[in-house]
Amino acid sequence: MIRLKKIMVLTFIAAGWARPAFAGPTVILGANVPLGQRMPADRIDHATWDALLKKYVDDQGMVNYQSWKASRSDIRALEQYLAHLSSATFPAQTSAATKLAFWINAYNAVTVEGILREYPTTSIRNHTAKVFGYNIWKDLQLFVDGKPYSLDQMEHEVLRKMSEPRIHFAIVCASIGCPRLLNEAYVPAKIDQQLTVNAQAFFADPGKFRFDANGKSISVSPILDWFGGDFGSTTAEQMRRIAPYVPEDARDLANSGAARVAFLDYNWGLNDQAKSTR
Repeated sequence: MIRLKKIMVLTFIAAGWARPAFAGPTVILGANVPLGQRMPADRIDHATWDALLKKYVDDQGMVNYQSWKASRSDIRALEQYLAHLSSATFPAQTSAATKLAFWINAYNAVTVEGILREYPTTSIRNHTAKVFGYNIWKDLQLFVDGKPYSLDQMEHEVLRKMSEPRIHFAIVCASIGCPRLLNEAYVPAKIDQQLTVNAQAFFADPGKFRFDANGKSISVSPILDWFGGDFGSTTAEQMRRIAPYVPEDARDLANSGAARVAFLDYNWGLNDQAKSTR
């Protein structure tokens, strides 16, 4: 059986396919907009996404998936927003703020769309097959500027390459262990403020950050383990990088370079208002 799988993989690679034969079915969102109908990213309007977030997401980032899925008009509104994102182009003069806002919104909107397609569910991990079957992070893809982007590609090939580690406190994988889903769209004019506010909210959550000043210890979300290199090459550098966003009484410890750092468990439970009110 293992030999057969290898033959199937090699056959597809030889034929020019990028994906192995046993990968999950690709789900394409948006549309491959003709070149002449695309528009610069700074003309993309995030107002629809903003209105949906305000309607269905609370201040803690928990989502009312049940009500959202029950609304045909708002399901359609999200689909139309994703189609609107498909029309974006990125001329050389596109600002970093515009690109950050666009791709953070795209990542979060695609994630919500993916969960709504599966809801009711208890975790995004229920839809992340390792070998056989559908993997939401790889198989759910949004066309942008004529190319399909998976969630993995948006995160690793676009956002992380922008050298802004605060993205890790803004993009949301529909889990309680993630940063909160901000209940407004990111926009270029205030993205720096929005990233700062959400980073501060992240570290104010004891499920993601704890410290003992006397014991000189910090316990932090494993996001800082998985993506530590985005914050610095050493643990001390990483702690100094997050110091401006941690609670004020923890900043000296984070800046000291002397803290012992451990990583908390990650909660993969769905960021679902229905679950949080039970």
